[in-house]
Amino acid sequence: ADFGLARAFSVPKADSKNRYTNRVVTLWYRPPELLLGDRNYGPPVDMWGAGCIMAEMWTRSPIMQGGTEQQQLQYISQLCGSFTPEVWPGVDELDLYKTIELPKGHKRKVKDRLKPYVRDEHGCDLLDKLLTLDPKKRIDADSALNHDFFWCDPMPCDLSKMLSQHLQSMFEYLAPPRRSMGRYQQQNQIVKPQDNTFSDRVW
Repeated sequence: ADFGLARAFSVPKADSKNRYTNRVVTLWYRPPELLLGDRNYGPPVDMWGAGCIMAEMWTRSPIMQGGTEQQQLQYISQLCGSFTPEVWPGVDELDLYKTIELPKGHKRKVKDRLKPYVRDEHGCDLLDKLLTLDPKKRIDADSALNHDFFWCDPMPCDLSKMLSQHLQSMFEYLAPPRRSMGRYQQQNQIVKPQDNTFSDRVW
């Protein structure tokens, strides 16, 4: 759907940098390096988005629903920790690092926040690696596909057999209609899911 934004990708030479636009990716799935103005990015931006979508398959709602870029950075820091050179070497060199007020003092809580929904420890570990702040430390596609999560029981099965196990519709993840408070309301606390009850769960 976004092929109009496609660009030829090339590894930059040692004495030069790629200068891509950073105004890409839907806000809720946009990685922190783009939000901080990086224009020399690569495949790690897609791994962040994959992590957001993968988590959403468990939580049944986008996990970080910022209304602005500043708010999105706030939600990312609340889940993944504050943006510091100690955690992310070189982050202080990004264009917007010193021009906007960034959250401070937040500890990383990815695994703790996702455990109520992701009962598979390997799945939780993979999400933690996909949602790594530093793009250079973020897991790449090859390593992600070789992660234990994809090679432990339950293994993938034939689609026809999988669908036959569901006796009711899976439309919209069986989620109830959105409440009048608004579709994208941000919640600050996680409510542990109860049997047969689904609600928006975001950070």
